[in-house]
Amino acid sequence: MSAVADLSREIACGFKPVCGVDEVGRGPWAGPIVAGAAILPEDHSIDGIADSKALSKPKRERIAALLHEQADIGLGIVAVTELDEIGLTAANDLAMVRAVQNLQERPTYALIDGKRTPKGLSCPCEAIIKGDATSLSIAAASIVAKVHRDQIMTRLAENFPHYGWETNAGYGTAAHRASLKSHGVTPHHRRSFKPIAEILLKEQRIDS
Repeated sequence: MSAVADLSREIACGFKPVCGVDEVGRGPWAGPIVAGAAILPEDHSIDGIADSKALSKPKRERIAALLHEQADIGLGIVAVTELDEIGLTAANDLAMVRAVQNLQERPTYALIDGKRTPKGLSCPCEAIIKGDATSLSIAAASIVAKVHRDQIMTRLAENFPHYGWETNAGYGTAAHRASLKSHGVTPHHRRSFKPIAEILLKEQRIDS
């Protein structure tokens, strides 16, 4: 039987307030990393909070809007240029740190989705594997981060319409790979990622 996300992990910490933190966008070939942080009140009235990957887009967007109304939400963004400069792991950590810093209230403890805790966080924290499936705060953070990043990629797709970012969110789908071959690398592609670096190297060889 699968676990159900609730606030038991937050309550068991014995600290208040406790925030949940999650990120989206580690794997895509284009676009920023976005992290979310959420402090969810025990008396919230939002149904359906769950791992963002398990929700449909309309349901994620509906819940995200309610979370922004009822919860303390922070978002952290690391742009492609920063990611290429400091590396993926450091960028992931920085996005989470920024998300927590952008909360209205300073948390005394943080629950982090994943196997490791980010460097630079200003409060004690613990990592929870598959935390978005058990911690309601982490699930809330995953929803707001996912919705925000999808909105960013949809806006970027308006100026770069050939890559399908409004549907693939920058991941290396077959259509995205084909468009890279025909239309080239954009400023929003991650040059430190091997597939993009190989395309740029090939272009350099052709030009030289």
